[in-house]
Amino acid sequence: MTIRWGIIGCGNVTEVKSGPGFQKASGSELIAVMRRTGRLAEDYAKRHGISRWYDNADALISDPEIDAIYIATPPGSHLEYALKVCDAGKPVYVEKPMARNFDECRQMVDSFRSSGLKLFVAYYRRALPRFLKVKEIVALGLLGTVTTVAYRYAEPEWTINPDHFPWRLGAAQSGGGIFFDMGCHALDILDFILGPLIEVSGTASNRALQYDVEDTVSMQFRTEAGIQGVASWDFASSTSEDHIKIKGTHGLVSLSVFGNEPVRLERAEVTEIFELPNPKHIQQPLIQTIVDDLLGKGQCPSRGESGARTAKVMDKVVEGYYGSRASGFWDRIHSWPGRRQSSYIKHGV
Repeated sequence: MTIRWGIIGCGNVTEVKSGPGFQKASGSELIAVMRRTGRLAEDYAKRHGISRWYDNADALISDPEIDAIYIATPPGSHLEYALKVCDAGKPVYVEKPMARNFDECRQMVDSFRSSGLKLFVAYYRRALPRFLKVKEIVALGLLGTVTTVAYRYAEPEWTINPDHFPWRLGAAQSGGGIFFDMGCHALDILDFILGPLIEVSGTASNRALQYDVEDTVSMQFRTEAGIQGVASWDFASSTSEDHIKIKGTHGLVSLSVFGNEPVRLERAEVTEIFELPNPKHIQQPLIQTIVDDLLGKGQCPSRGESGARTAKVMDKVVEGYYGSRASGFWDRIHSWPGRRQSSYIKHGV
């Protein structure tokens, strides 16, 4: 049997990262794509050898030859599309972050659970060799008792063109700032390697950049296993950083979330280096687990429940900035306690 896929939103993320993975995975076939601009959908289909294209999501969702659907639009439309696919009786693979807030994620999880359908989330690092190696190192006790974990991310500030405001910096589409687009990967992989994050607290602010959402975030937490953790993000930095350090009584393992450099394990006088480069189509390993799951041959490690946990953590970390993460907060920009009150780019608010 082959799982026949359709994609809603064939934008940049689908060109190399994900789209070809549906064609290359065993037991999988990509047969249709949709984009609101028809000529772009048609161009994508021709370039990738896909048999049909649509400029209307409802038409793709109702196509009887499509078995499962990948939603690759900005998060602002994830809930709407996911519920439509659920009503059509089909499983969904949705891009990360899963939705704009935990409330939307919970609606998705509840709907798919009550319908007996499967919901997967594109936290694809859960299937990449380098992160599986770190999970194995921890599980085998090679670090001894894990005591602490620390994550640090920084990158130079974004250059914003006010005439072409990026959706990633508009809360109505993204759910917040770049923290939601990129920070979610780190939080999800910590959940995967070390277990769910609890006792979460944090702060967010906009220190340097000319937009409404946050540009710096810091947090602390504990895992269910008792591991103490801290993390921080700076999207207006003069330098670039990206590193996780997991420490235990017998050693340290370090790696990056977004890089491709080796995993480094240090114990006593011995250092081990694990060269585990990412595949060209970086989502393909996770897509394979989804296909296997749908065919009854395995289980995907990134599901709606785990994706919703990450959303809940992010909401908790930034709630002081936004005041409330209840649905519709993105329409109440002037009420956000953390928002500075001057010199913001005008982008339709």
